[in-house]
Amino acid sequence: MSELVRFGVSIDDHLLDKFDELIGRKGYKNRSEAIRDLIRDHMVEQEWEADVETVGTFTMVYDHHTRDLSSKLTHIQHSFTGEICSVLHVHLDHNNCLEVLVLKGKAQLLQTLADKLVSVRGVKHGKLTMTTTGEAMPTGQGDHSHGHSDSGDHRAYSHD
Repeated sequence: MSELVRFGVSIDDHLLDKFDELIGRKGYKNRSEAIRDLIRDHMVEQEWEADVETVGTFTMVYDHHTRDLSSKLTHIQHSFTGEICSVLHVHLDHNNCLEVLVLKGKAQLLQTLADKLVSVRGVKHGKLTMTTTGEAMPTGQGDHSHGHSDSGDHRAYSHD
């Protein structure tokens, strides 16, 4: 684990009040934790812009009665088998289905997949959420080790 370093930040008092309200609502114990998360979020966004290996989910809701929709979605998904780790399909009601795709790959490729899926007629809503693989992120306070190794496929790993 790396050493913690203290530093000072100059900030407008009104902005600081708003920040304190935000960290209170989010449940942070102190400003340092919130600032660390803001920095990490920015670093993750930089990873996406650099088009490095990333992970994420694509969630969509669609009307499964729409003509040829299921076959179109399946065809698109089969074009990205290297990026799709897993798919969860849920029947929401008589007409609507929810699918959640767990993705891993270059950020731009994941965005392309999401764009193709959301643009299919019958898809009511779709959202891509990307995060980091964790490889480029520095470790910090609160990190913990896992009982798994770096070898093998971790696609079905469940953290207790």
